[in-house]
Parts: sequence; C-alpha cells; structure tokens
Amino acid sequence: MSARKKPRKRAPRAGAAAAYPTRWASRPRTTTKTGVKSLSWGERLDIFDALSAVLEGVYAHLTLKRSLYGFDVLRAIEHLRQQLPTMTDLQFHRELTSLVNRLRDAHTQYQGPWEVQDPIMSLPFLVEAYGPAENPTYVVSKVDRRSVKDPNFVEGVTVQHWNGIPFDRAVDLHAENETGGRPDARRARALESLTFRALEYAPPPNEEWVVLKYTDLAGRSREVTLNWEGIDPQRAPTASRTSGTRVRRAINSAAEAVRRAKKFRFSHEQWRAERTAGAQAARKAGGAGAFADFLTARTVRTRSGDFGYLRIWSFDVDDDQKFIDAARALLSGLPDRGLILDLRDNPGGYIWAAERMLQLFTPNTVTPTKFSWRATDLTAAMARAPFNEAELAPWAESLFNAQLTGEPYSSHIPITPYERCNDLGQHYGGPVVAVVDANTYSSGDLFTAGILDNRIGPIVCIGEATGAGGANVWDFDDLRAALSAADHPLPKLPAGVSFTVAVRRAVRSGDADGTLIEDAGIPGQPYEMTRDDILGRGHQSNADLIEHCGEILAAQPWTRLDVARRGRVLTVDTVGLDQMDLYLDGHPGGPTTPLSNDGSRRVVVPARTRIAEVVGFAGGAVRQRRRIRMD
Repeated sequence: MSARKKPRKRAPRAGAAAAYPTRWASRPRTTTKTGVKSLSWGERLDIFDALSAVLEGVYAHLTLKRSLYGFDVLRAIEHLRQQLPTMTDLQFHRELTSLVNRLRDAHTQYQGPWEVQDPIMSLPFLVEAYGPAENPTYVVSKVDRRSVKDPNFVEGVTVQHWNGIPFDRAVDLHAENETGGRPDARRARALESLTFRALEYAPPPNEEWVVLKYTDLAGRSREVTLNWEGIDPQRAPTASRTSGTRVRRAINSAAEAVRRAKKFRFSHEQWRAERTAGAQAARKAGGAGAFADFLTARTVRTRSGDFGYLRIWSFDVDDDQKFIDAARALLSGLPDRGLILDLRDNPGGYIWAAERMLQLFTPNTVTPTKFSWRATDLTAAMARAPFNEAELAPWAESLFNAQLTGEPYSSHIPITPYERCNDLGQHYGGPVVAVVDANTYSSGDLFTAGILDNRIGPIVCIGEATGAGGANVWDFDDLRAALSAADHPLPKLPAGVSFTVAVRRAVRSGDADGTLIEDAGIPGQPYEMTRDDILGRGHQSNADLIEHCGEILAAQPWTRLDVARRGRVLTVDTVGLDQMDLYLDGHPGGPTTPLSNDGSRRVVVPARTRIAEVVGFAGGAVRQRRRIRMD
C-alpha cells in the first residue's frame, strides 16, 4: 500500500475553543489524531468472512431488512470484497461501516480499529429541537463553558447554519448515514451525533472543527468556530459487565456511551461524585444511591396536582434485583396521586431489569416480550451444543423442527421468565403515564411495549414512536464462543475490530401479540416539545411536558391501598375501593370483604403463612394489589 501524505494542519478560525493540556478527567481534550490501524489483506478477509457468516446464519432481521430497504447486505459485502485491492485502510473501514449502517439497525454495528485517544468525540454544546416536526426550531440547550469562550454563544441561541449548510438540511444529510427504521428516528439520532460521536461504532468526524452561524439572544447573527474534543466518560460503576447479563441485553451501546459523555460534559460534578469514597461505599451498601446514574426521582407540582416523576436513564445494569430495589426505594418517597415515567433517550440495557420493573406499577400479571431466533442450520447447530444450553434450550426443539418444516423462525419465547416478571408485585398504586421519544431504544422499547400491552398506562411520545430496536444483541466474543462450541468457529478478528449483531428478534405481547418492534417502535399520544421544556433548568425543566402529563394523570381513576404489618397483624388503609380480597400463600383467605367507605381495617394472618396478598377492587376491576412476606 502506498504511503499517504499527512494532511497539513490548518489553524482554527478566531473564536475557536482553546486546547486544554490538562487530563481528560478534569477537562475535555482537543483531539486531532484520527487515523486507523493498518490491516493485512488476510485480516481484511477474516473480517468479511466472520461478518458474512454471522449475518447469513444468525442475524435476526436479515429478511426484514431486505424487504424493507431493498438492500442485500451479503451481496454488498461480496461486492466490497472485490474492491479490496484498490482501497486504503481508511476507505475500507469507512465503507464497511457505511454498508452495515444501511441495515438501519443500531444493534448491528461494525467497529473499526480507529486510532484515537478517547472513545468519544464531542463538540462543547448540545442542540435540541422544539415545535412541529415538519418545521422545527433548533436551539442550543447546553454549553460547556470550559471549552466555549464566545460570551454570546449561550443556552437559548438558535442555530442557523452548520459549516455553511442550513442546519435543517445538515441534519437531513447526516441522517442518511444514521441507523433508525423511520425517518424521524434517523433525524433524532443525527441531531445527537452531530455533536457527540461514539467512536466504538462510528468513524471519527471528517472535520477537525465546525463553523456555526447562530442568532444570539438579542437577535443578532453571529458565527463561532468550535473544535471537536475527545473525552472518556467511562462506564457507570454499576453498569453491566458480566457475561451472564451481556447475552441478555438489548441496548444501543453507542447511545449509552453518549449518555455518559453528556453527563461528563454538562453535569461534571455529578460525574465526579460517582468516583468519591462516599459513592463507592453507597454502591457496596446498595439502595437508591447505588443507581443514581440510572434512576432519579422527584415530586413535580402542576396545576392538576402533585405527582411523582421517575427518570429511567438506562437499564444497562448488572444486578436487576438491586436495580429494582433502588426503584422501589425511590417510589416510596413519591406522591401516590400519579407517576410520570420518563424514558426519553434511554438506550436500553439488561432485558430482565426492564421487564421485571413493570410489575411495580400494576396489580395485574405482567406478560413479557417474546423473542425468536431465525431458523437456520447455524442456529440449529448452536442449539445442539451443550455449551449453549443455558441460552438456547427453550428454543431448541422449534429450531430443530424448523429444519424439517421450513419455518423461518423458532418459537417466540420470553427471555425474562414469566415468574420473575411477577415475583414482587405492585408497589406503586397510582395511575402511570410513560414519556418516550425516538431515542428510547431497545430495552427502552421493550419497557414501553410492556406499559402499553399490559394496560399499565398511556404513552406520551415526542416523535412518531420509540426508536424501534426490537432485538437481543450479542457481540463478536459472545458469538465466537457460541459458534465454536457448535463446531462452526469464526476467524479471530484483528485487534481493535469487532461487531455486534441482533440475534433474537422481539415481538409484542398482550393486545398487540406477535407485532414486530423492529423498525416500527411503540407509538403513543404525540407531543411537541416547547422552548420552555428545553431551556428550563432544575425543577423548571420540561415544565410544559410535565403539565401535559399531569392533565392525563388527573383524568385517570385513582384509588389507594396501604398495608402495614406488625407481627401477624396487617393494617389495611383504603381509599376509593369497594371490595377487598385476601389471599394466603396463593389461596383465598376468607370471603370477599365489601368496603362501603374509606378507612382502616385490621386483618390477622394465620400462623405459618409465608405470603399474604391483599387485593382491592373498584367497579369490578382489580385496582390495587400488595404482597407481604410474613416469614
């Protein structure tokens, strides 16, 4: 391969951010080194062989993507293979990344060996959109003053041009290379990746700095030049790390890295606090504080009353039980008049954590999302291997039968066991509304589907629907281990090269049983963000959105059931219920108790009862259920 000339560095224009010589742990670092490791032809061919084998034999959405987009990824890889002699290393990795992105699947991504100092490249500001989708206004919502020296470039200025291109057109152009099954989903991801790039699954930016034309708060047109900077936000201390949870994840890993990078940029004190001795002690002790990066809660006041607000930032945790215990601790301090569950920008995570949490908000049994494998010779071979029994045993028989019948998919079976979705019971008795957007993805999609399909509450959606990530995702190491056990070994990839693939597709349950999530998402009641939603700070943030949700919650029926235990005696307080049943270890504990008025009642539980369950009815429907351990 011929040596290439090093591009001559140009000095940034006036107004550009100054480079910081200090460590990234204190400030972002201006980064210009964005090369790529050199690979031999044999290493390039190994990448093609491994990726082709997995896409052809395991990729869950292969036929769906062919029919939706008229794009055959396997033929495209073979065509690219023929061009190897004419391609530089940089061209090879950019072309392969672009090719895989044409699947519009954030679960299925290629990672090239980019030579960069930090895993995230970012600009020192954030742009968000408000108003109607067909004519949005783009406003700067956050600025990192450590990197921006222009005193006029502040929160609230309106962005007009990006490197000379009208900003709305710049978003559209960038969306052409983004994942997302719908145009609004691609635009949402493009708006985010214009200022934040996770280099694990995307090439570095082409430019070293960006020229923005903006309108300041006084209405004057101005221009600023800002450098791309490298940061390493690291994973959250309680994030998923073990192999046991890794193969049961549904996550956009790039979006999770960007979520952490935003925290590093704009909530740096919180990011630093995670690493203090006190925070480490809190994680060891467990409780809500151990999961502060994933869950936050507060009481919000609206014209319709006071409600609880629970932000679920991510499900990317290792321990689903401790995560749910942390949620229960936060819920106990919130008003029971109604709850807003905010899942905007949630990139997903551990499937068990998302689906087991649903039971906290309903008195009824929860049916989880179901998953299936593509029925191929390769997946059948994986199911036969004893090494893979823990993950594939439930699907094995249907995969074997499909080889005889020609069925394209295995049976659809939950990843989260039905029993684990219903082992804790209801903990919040008020009405619930969930808020999502086009960046709510993967396990975030599954949680949203569970809210709707189990009739827990309505959905408010910024955009057409959630991000439409309907699959369980495995990385190359997981796939290589599973296929090696099935006597179908994959070649070893060069250092720094990897990929992830959607291996089990998800379908909804309940009223939408069998409906695909991939490329469709979960729709809801549409809502257009306002300027006040975006620019409000602290308790004033999302003010109009919260008011809207408060009106929805106030219109729903409300009841209350509180149960306190002292020894073998339960004190039951009720509001708005007309009937109460008692179950002891799953069996009726006596006749139905009519409730003619609100108030307090005492129930004596017989000795040797392990679990007592109090069920409250209103108008013939189950409204409340509490499960109390008596041992």
